[in-house]
Amino acid sequence: MSTNPLPLRFVKSAQRLTELPPTEREIAIVGRSNVGKSSLINALAARNGLAKVSKTPGRTQLLNLFELGDGATVVDLPGYGYAKVPGRVRDTWAAMIEGYLTGRDQLRLALVLVDAEVGPTALDLTTLEWLRHIGLDVRVVATKQDKVKSSKRAKRKQELAAACGLDTSDVLWVSAAKDVNIGELRARIREWLSP
Repeated sequence: MSTNPLPLRFVKSAQRLTELPPTEREIAIVGRSNVGKSSLINALAARNGLAKVSKTPGRTQLLNLFELGDGATVVDLPGYGYAKVPGRVRDTWAAMIEGYLTGRDQLRLALVLVDAEVGPTALDLTTLEWLRHIGLDVRVVATKQDKVKSSKRAKRKQELAAACGLDTSDVLWVSAAKDVNIGELRARIREWLSP
């Protein structure tokens, strides 16, 4: 397993699918506001500040494209659920996200992030159901493993996986803050985006 950081490079933010540059292979990072999408991207690249991190939910407001090289890209989507942004801004997100997820031919899979401590929420489950309904390949990653007490982790892993309709082994648990399973996720992303 390669633990080398992903050579992610920010390319562009866009409000709609048509504004994104063409790519060959892509994965999307999906999750509720404040699930840790930006922190995870920074951990994968081993670079603080590559993706903007904030304690305020809703800082990611556009489709953010990061290039790995060789035609492979990762797209960070705005979070769903509660966000500290004006309603008029939040109202545009659904169409933007749906347009991207249903219209991007190069999209190989959606990496759905679920908060290990509190999820899956009703919104997480609705999102998973919808992604499966549109025929998109989905992988679930439980973030913030460090927030779950080690004595409760085994039971929590079973509950979270079952709620998502998965086996426990199908959910990768990570912590961007403590560098838990980040190397494993890097290896999986490389595999998913291989030519």
